[in-house]
Amino acid sequence: MDGTREKKDIVEKEFVAFPDVAADVINVLLYQGEEVVMADSLWPGPTETVYESEERLKNQFEDLCRYRFADGVIQLMYLIANQSRTDGKMLLRKAGYTGGIYREQYEGKAKDTYPVIEFVLYWGLPRWRSGRSIRQLFGKKSLLDKEWEYIDNLELHVFEMRYLPKETRELFRSDMRIVVDYLAEGERYRSERKIVHKAALIKMIKALSGESDTDGVENWLKEQEIGEEDEITVCELFDQYERKGRREGIERGEASRLVRDVENAMRFFQVTLERACEGLGTTVHGYEQARQICGSKQEAAI
Repeated sequence: MDGTREKKDIVEKEFVAFPDVAADVINVLLYQGEEVVMADSLWPGPTETVYESEERLKNQFEDLCRYRFADGVIQLMYLIANQSRTDGKMLLRKAGYTGGIYREQYEGKAKDTYPVIEFVLYWGLPRWRSGRSIRQLFGKKSLLDKEWEYIDNLELHVFEMRYLPKETRELFRSDMRIVVDYLAEGERYRSERKIVHKAALIKMIKALSGESDTDGVENWLKEQEIGEEDEITVCELFDQYERKGRREGIERGEASRLVRDVENAMRFFQVTLERACEGLGTTVHGYEQARQICGSKQEAAI
């Protein structure tokens, strides 16, 4: 997995892992908005299961695992997978995840026995065309009708987060409402909703917009004296962050012009860096700072 994709996966995983967001996602997507699951009733579970392959033990990971407890007993396990690309064989992966958990229950590694619900949050742009059931996956096989009767029709529950209908989006109560509305409406999206998880929300939107650089968000919030406990609306936060982007764009443009002018003067007039900077009314230190801002990797010809 490349670094950009890995960073995006981490951002998605961290955002959905907030208890209020996880409970909200479960309630809206599985229970059509009914408040069946409370944030404080969900407990983190293991995201790793182990299986044996070629006489070796291997592990496999799920993005998010949550137990639903009642009276000290596990009632249900939810497995949530974040997916950025379509995967025609993901159904087989699901069989491995859920099968591993049921195997642990069978072997007595778990105190209780409980059912498992796994579903996929698909964040990609192309629509999910891959098979969502065993019969779709193996539909081209030449099997008799009698044979199909004995094949369990395992299903993959996929929610295309960019294409949720408006009536579904309006059921979200957490910051997930902001994310799905932004994905549906794009740059024109504005709202007076208050944000709870500010840094995580900015990172999530940046990652889903195709930006690989999600670092520095926390530092920017500190510079703006915005704390996680402070009340701020989508419009207020977005406007401040957009102004930051415009300022940085202007700074990069000015820095790029300075670097270009200095290096052109050195090349055309065959002068040293010091003379070129002097002639353009700047300093060597100013030139070096400009190179750092614009990320120039060219070596000055002295």
